[in-house]
Amino acid sequence: MSLLERLNNDMKQAMKNKEKDKLSVIRMIKSSLQNEAIKLGNRELSEEDELTVLSRELKQRKDSLHEFDKAGRADLVEKLRAELTVVELYLPAQLSEEELSDIVKTAVAETGAISKADMGKVMAAIMPKVKGKADGSLVNKLVQQHLS
Repeated sequence: MSLLERLNNDMKQAMKNKEKDKLSVIRMIKSSLQNEAIKLGNRELSEEDELTVLSRELKQRKDSLHEFDKAGRADLVEKLRAELTVVELYLPAQLSEEELSDIVKTAVAETGAISKADMGKVMAAIMPKVKGKADGSLVNKLVQQHLS
């Protein structure tokens, strides 16, 4: 089942169950996917394109969550946490920190990186492998640890 079909089914179910918040998030995700398809000029998005859109949606919400938390807006923080859980339903299973650390070690060895100046090479080697499966800031942190 494609992501769009899954979203449509979940949207119908959310309507039946009168889950307004979940319905709203699903509609936002669908809208983002449709906008991406229009932007790319093709009808069908690849799985990688869909992951890119979902990752973008997740990152936007995490950034907003951080800002609202800093501003002391508990009402908006709770709303965003609920939205995050809905977005995460459609992402592939996230890699554990140990799995990610192994991938980083392998990438460091493959690229021959020895200092933080080589960080760009390592990140470029890792990110396509973990797209949608790991948070970029966590990857960045692990790469910095391995290169220091």
